Amino acid sequence: MKKTFANHSLSLLLGAGLLLPVAVLAHGTQEHKKSDSNAQPVLEQTAWGIAGTPTKIDRTVKVVMSDSMRFEPSSLQFKEGETVKFIVKNEGKLMHEFVLGTKDKNLEHADLMKKFPNMEHEEPYMAHVAPGKTTEMVWTFNRSGEFEFACLIAGHFDAGMRGPLRVAKSSGAEK
Repeated sequence: MKKTFANHSLSLLLGAGLLLPVAVLAHGTQEHKKSDSNAQPVLEQTAWGIAGTPTKIDRTVKVVMSDSMRFEPSSLQFKEGETVKFIVKNEGKLMHEFVLGTKDKNLEHADLMKKFPNMEHEEPYMAHVAPGKTTEMVWTFNRSGEFEFACLIAGHFDAGMRGPLRVAKSSGAEK
């Protein structure tokens, strides 16, 4: 029997369908691929700030993630202009992530993660932390407003793994 392009494509699709349950678990305990560790982060301005310079840290904040789908602390407050070094620890047995953003951007990204659980991404405002591991992230909050931090792994965001993040307007006298 000669395989046509259509038959070959159908075989590939069926095979991929059988692997779908495996794909749903893709974030299990694996970290996202890291780019060259010597590479400088892309300094792209976002509504909630910009990648921070590790030599200009104003404050260090420890954040703990757990399989109860919660963060500790459960809310964060900063001042406009503040550069923060986050030390993010995953005390759970599942992969978790710490993502800064607006509520709308985080919701949009969480929905994409449901559709594409294998999606690889690496941004300076994201920390992907394997079970039992700790990582660091530096961010400058150069815009005031109401934002949030969240774990956008499929199911985690919907389970309530997010918290409010407030950046108070700078009085101008401090920086």
